[in-house]
Amino acid sequence: MGNVMEKIIDENKQGETLILDKKEGNQRKLFIESYGCAMNFSDSEIVASILSEQGFNTTQKLEEADLVLVNTCSIRDKAEQTVRKRLQQYNAVKRTNPKMKVGVLGCMAERLKTKFLEEEKIVDLVVGPDAYKDLPNLLAEVDEGRDAINVVLSKEETYGDISPVRLNSNGVTAFVSITRGCDNMCTFCVVPFTRGRERSRDPQSIIEEINDLWSKGFKEITLLGQNVDSYLWYGGGLKKDFEKATDLQKATAVNFAKLLELSAKAQPKMRIRFSTSNPQDFTMDVIETMAKYDNICKHIHLPVQSGSDRILKEMNRLHTREEYFELIDNIRRLIPECSISMDLIAGFPTETEQDHKDTLSLMEYVKYSFGYMFTYSERPGTMAGRKMEDDVPEVDKKRRLNDIVQLQRQHSEYRTRQHLNTTVEILIEKASKKSDQQWSGRTSDSIVAVFPKEHYKVGDLVNVYITDCTSATLIGEAVGYSKKN
Repeated sequence: MGNVMEKIIDENKQGETLILDKKEGNQRKLFIESYGCAMNFSDSEIVASILSEQGFNTTQKLEEADLVLVNTCSIRDKAEQTVRKRLQQYNAVKRTNPKMKVGVLGCMAERLKTKFLEEEKIVDLVVGPDAYKDLPNLLAEVDEGRDAINVVLSKEETYGDISPVRLNSNGVTAFVSITRGCDNMCTFCVVPFTRGRERSRDPQSIIEEINDLWSKGFKEITLLGQNVDSYLWYGGGLKKDFEKATDLQKATAVNFAKLLELSAKAQPKMRIRFSTSNPQDFTMDVIETMAKYDNICKHIHLPVQSGSDRILKEMNRLHTREEYFELIDNIRRLIPECSISMDLIAGFPTETEQDHKDTLSLMEYVKYSFGYMFTYSERPGTMAGRKMEDDVPEVDKKRRLNDIVQLQRQHSEYRTRQHLNTTVEILIEKASKKSDQQWSGRTSDSIVAVFPKEHYKVGDLVNVYITDCTSATLIGEAVGYSKKN
C-alpha cells in the first residue's frame, strides 16, 4: 500500500484526538486517538459513528473518558513503540479513574491479538479493522467485567452502510473510503495480514456519500484505499474472485477509472483526490480520466520504494524500473502539470551501494514534488521478516536515507519554484501555522500555499499569484475568487 496515503495526513503527528459533535442524550464519553495512515483516521470516523449510537459523545479530556480507544498502525516498529508508550500514559490515568476502559483498534490489534490482553494489563478491548460493527457486543462484555476481543478478518466488510461522522473536521475536506485490504503481498508490508484481502465498496454508496458531503458544504474529498487502483465492483466479493463472476457482472463492473469519472461527474465543483496508488495497477484509463476532468486534482501519490530492479524483485513489487519510467512519461505527456509524490525505503535487506545509486538516479529522472522516506523496519510476520536477514548496517541505512532526503529537498524546491510568477487556484483549508494573519490551502497538485487573509474565508477557492516560495510552501497574494466557487 505504501507507507502513507496522503500528504494531508502528517504521520509525524503523535496521534490526533478526534472530536465528534455531541449527540443529545448521550451520557458516556469517548476519547479516541489515531496513528498512522489516512485509512486509520477514516476508520476512527466509522468507530465514532457506531459508538454515537451506543450513547457515546467524544471528549478531548482523557481524564473524564469512560472509554479510551487508540487506533493503531503496524507499518513500522516506531509506530508500534509510540502506541505502547501512549498505553502506559493511559495506565497512569486509569489508576485515578477505575471505571475507564481502554481498547486497541486497527492493525496492531489484529497483529498482536491476545498479547495485548495478556501482557498490556490496561487493555480491556482488542478490535481488528473489520470488526468495528461488533463494538456494541464487545463493550457489553467489557461492562460485565470480561476482556473482549474480535480480530476476525472479513471477506465482505466495507462499512459502506455506515455514515461516518466527520471528526476534527474543517468542514472543507473529507475522506471517502472505497476499498479495504490489499492483495499485493509486498514482502516488507504487514497490511495484507492486518487488513485482509481486497474488496471494494458499492459505487452507489460512494456517490451518495460524495453528494451528501457536498450538500453539507464540503469542497474536496479524497477517495481512499490501501490500493485505490485495484478498485473493482462487480456486485460484491473479493477482487481475486472476479474471474468467477457472471458475464453480466463482468460487463457491468466498475473499475477505478470509471469510479473516478462517476465521482467527478456527480459533483463537478467538488475537488476529487485519491490515495494510495500502486504502479503495477495504475492504468492509462486513470490518467486519461484525470486529464479529462478539471475537478480531479492533478496529483498522484505513486510509491516506488526502490529504484533498483533487483531490490524491487526482492520486495515483490510487480513493476520494474523501466515500467515505472514509462508510467511517469505517460503522466507527464497527458497531464504535464501533474505533481508526483512517492514512498522510498532505504536499507532493504541485501541493498548494496549500487542499488542505492539506482534509487538516487530514479529520483533524478522523476524529480518528485515531495515524498515520504524511511529506513527499512523489519515487521514480524512479513515475508521479509521470515525469510530475509536485516543485514544492512544501521549506519548505512541512515546515511542512505540522508542522501535520499537531501536530494528530495532539492527536487521539492525545483518543483515548487516552477510555480513562481504564476497564478494558482487554492482551496482555503485553515489558518497558517506560522501566522494567524494568513490562510493556508493547497493547489490542485497538492502544494501548500499561504497568503494574507483579507476578506476570504475557509472553503473559498481563491486565485493566488505566487511571489515567493520555500522548498515546501508557496507564498503569494490573492487576486480574486476562482470562477469555480
